[in-house]
Amino acid sequence: MILEIADIRIHAGREAEFDEAIQRGLSTVIAQAQGMRGYKVDKCIETPQRYVLQIFWERLEDHTVAFREGPLFAQWRAIVGPFFAAPPVVEHFTLLAKS
Repeated sequence: MILEIADIRIHAGREAEFDEAIQRGLSTVIAQAQGMRGYKVDKCIETPQRYVLQIFWERLEDHTVAFREGPLFAQWRAIVGPFFAAPPVVEHFTLLAKS
């Protein structure tokens, strides 16, 4: 299992619109992605324009190839991209320890 973490910053004053858009994008687009095993999105309390999106993928290539190079990526970006103040910082992780 691979964990994708995207640190997202959006334009100030658009939080309510983005809250709806990211939830819609996750449930309608990301949910269709090959190898996607779940997701979680958190909104920062101190900086309400900051979000941390976590997506669990079966394999790294499910995100980096199948999703990013396929038609779902354009659909996803059309929904959430207009809100971005800067490109999201995206990194991938593997589990080291769990309780």
